[in-house]
Amino acid sequence: MQTRLFIGGEFVDALDGATIEVLDPHDGSVLAKVAEAKEADVDRAVVAAQAAAPAWGRMAAADRGRLLLKLADAIEADADNLSVLETRDTGHPLRDTRNLDVPRTAATFRYFGGMADKFQGSVVPVEAGFLDYVTPQPLGVVGQIVPWNFPVMFCSWKMGPALAAGNAIVMKPAEITPMSALRIAELAAEVGFPEGVINIVPGYGATAGQRIVTHPGIAKVSFTGSTAVGKGVARSAADTLKQVHLELGGKGANIVFEDANIPAAVGGTAFGIFHNQGQACIAASRLIIHESVAQEFLERFTALAASIKVGDPKDPSTEMGPLTSTMHRDRVLSYIEVARSEGGQVLTGGKAPDDPALADGCYIEPTVVAVDPSARVACEEVFGPFMTVHTFRTDEEALQIANSVDYGLGGGLWTNNLSRAHRVARDLHAGMVWINSYKRVNPGSPFGGIGQSGYGREMGFEAMREYTEPKAVWVNVDAQIPPFYPRG
Repeated sequence: MQTRLFIGGEFVDALDGATIEVLDPHDGSVLAKVAEAKEADVDRAVVAAQAAAPAWGRMAAADRGRLLLKLADAIEADADNLSVLETRDTGHPLRDTRNLDVPRTAATFRYFGGMADKFQGSVVPVEAGFLDYVTPQPLGVVGQIVPWNFPVMFCSWKMGPALAAGNAIVMKPAEITPMSALRIAELAAEVGFPEGVINIVPGYGATAGQRIVTHPGIAKVSFTGSTAVGKGVARSAADTLKQVHLELGGKGANIVFEDANIPAAVGGTAFGIFHNQGQACIAASRLIIHESVAQEFLERFTALAASIKVGDPKDPSTEMGPLTSTMHRDRVLSYIEVARSEGGQVLTGGKAPDDPALADGCYIEPTVVAVDPSARVACEEVFGPFMTVHTFRTDEEALQIANSVDYGLGGGLWTNNLSRAHRVARDLHAGMVWINSYKRVNPGSPFGGIGQSGYGREMGFEAMREYTEPKAVWVNVDAQIPPFYPRG
C-alpha cells in the first residue's frame, strides 16, 4: 500500500510532511496516513510533467499504446490485491470491486492502449495545388481531479485517453479514497512509463485541487464531482483560459411503461439505484412508473430492496456496503428527513441498519420514498441508496416529469413498444439513455451529460478529442499564387 505522493517517477513525502488519515468506512478505523499534497507539491508535479511531456508526446503512438496495454495486464495480474484495497478504501462490496470495478479499469486502459495509434487526423479538400492536413496534437500537461465514488475506475477513464493522446498528467484523487490511484501509479512505474508522465498528488480540493485548476502550466483540467464544485472549477480556470471538462451530477429518470417486462425492470432498476450504495452520478434515482403497473412493480421492488444483504464489504456475500464517509452518510440521512417533512411516504428503508455489528460504519438501508415530482428530494442529487417514486398516465406526462430537473446525465426507459422507445429516448434531456436496461458503460461509448450535468465526454473517440488540439497544416504542392501586391 503506497502512501506517498508520486512525482517525477518516484514516491515522495509532501514538502511540509503533512498527511491525511484515510478511514475504513466499514468501522471508522484508520486505513492509512497518506501524504497530503499542497500548492507547492502540485507545482513540483507540474514541473515534472512539463519535463516529460515533449518526449512523451513525440513518442510513437504505438509505443505509448503498448505501455497502456502493459498497464492493463499489470492491473489484471494485481486484481485480487487492488480489489481488496478498493473495497477497504471505499466500502464497495468485494464482489463489485472484483467483478466490475477492477475489470472495467483494466478494460479501459486496454481500449485506449489500442486507440493510441488509431486516432487519426484528416485531409481537407481545399483549393487546387494545396494539401491541407489536420493532425491531433497533445495538449501537453493536463490536470485531472477524480471523485471518491469509483476511484480506481475513474483513474482509467481519465488517464487512459490523456496518456494515449500523448499528454503528461497531474492527477488529484479524492482525499478520502486515494489508495487505488497510488497503486496504479506504482504499477505504471513497474511496466516502464517514463518518469514524470504520471504524477499523483492526493490532497484537498481547496488546496491541491485549486492549484491544479489555476496553475498556468496546466493546459486543461478534467473534473468529475458535484455541480456546485464544477461551477467553481470553471470560474477559476477562466483566468488562465485553460480548457475545462466537467462531468458533474445527475438525477436519473427511470421510466417504466405499462407494457414493460416487470421482472426485468425491477432487477435493472435495483442495479441502477443500489449498486455502489447509490453513489453514482448516473444512478436511477427517480422511478417514473405508469399508474397501472405501479402497485405490482413496487411490491416486487420493495421486497427486493429489503432483501439486499447489507454488511461488511470485505465479505464476498455482501451485496451493499457502507457509504464512503461519515459526512456523506449523514447527508443522505438528512435527505430522508427532508422527504418526510415534505409529506413523502417511506416505502422501505429510511434509516441505518439495526445490526449492531454495523453501528460504527457508514451504513444506510436501501430506501424508497414516494413523493411529488416537485419535492426537493426529487430534484436534488442525494447520491445514496435513495430512490423517489412518481406515477404517470401518459407518455407526455412521463417525459414532463423526467425532464423537469436541471440535470441531464443519464436516463432509462422500459417498454416493448419500439416506436415509443426511440421517441422517448430522443426526447429525454440526457447525454445517455438506456432502453430496457440501466447503467451500462463501455470504454467505446461516450459518457457525459448536458445542462447542470456538465460538458465534455469521457470514453471513446470523444475522449481522445478532449485531450488533443487539431492543428491544420497547409502545404503548397504546386499552386501558382499570383502576387497579391503586383508591384512587390
